[in-house]
Amino acid sequence: MWNLENKTAVVTGGTKGIGRATVLELLALGAKIIFSARNASEVAKFESELKKNGHQAFGIVSDVSTRKGREAIVSEVQKRFTQLDILVNNAGINIRKKAHDYSEEEYQKIISINQTAPFLLSRDLFSFLKASENASIINVASVAATLDVGTGSPYAMSKAALVMQTKNLAVEWAKDGIRVNAVSPWFTKTPLTDGLLQQKERMEPVLDHTPLARVAEASEMANVIAFLAMDKSSYVTGQNVIVDGGVGLSAL
Repeated sequence: MWNLENKTAVVTGGTKGIGRATVLELLALGAKIIFSARNASEVAKFESELKKNGHQAFGIVSDVSTRKGREAIVSEVQKRFTQLDILVNNAGINIRKKAHDYSEEEYQKIISINQTAPFLLSRDLFSFLKASENASIINVASVAATLDVGTGSPYAMSKAALVMQTKNLAVEWAKDGIRVNAVSPWFTKTPLTDGLLQQKERMEPVLDHTPLARVAEASEMANVIAFLAMDKSSYVTGQNVIVDGGVGLSAL
């Protein structure tokens, strides 16, 4: 069956954009979910909304770039579940600047959230994922991991590292019954990209070189993530699924 009945999941960055769409999709397919975000009011509002609709969803305030934030997620998993079937490392940020304009603090912040946090959280939740014997980690990377799309060097570097993390852990953890894949979105309508998408002069060439001639909806990324979370993708691991409307097939 194409469902996630009786599956348990953690989704980081779960109140906005791709993370929010992923929470909604996994819940619709029958999963029980713990989602995290840094904004307490947004977490509480989304959790209340989901529970009113009868979903088993539990929100937690957590900054995954900190040890305290990751420990809070681990504690919640231990409290709610006996095992973890799905981990979606979605939390991410970007600061768009020319390379020489970044401060060291800005650089470290991007690397910490986009690259280091997914590795450490995956490691911290390893025992719960192993207990599933059929777990799936999905890392949300970016087309910027493989193409220069003008999003800034630190962001591209962090996402490229996330793709390599995906490949390495897929091999290392295969014997533990854990599949690891990445999804690399092209420009997608989210709060993170809203300002950029409003810049007509910036977006026109992007759309001109995208065969499907539009940006993606967050739900379209969530659909791919959901497939990788399902048992239906049981022989897929170590892959970076590029969801780009065909842009990688044309010369920019």
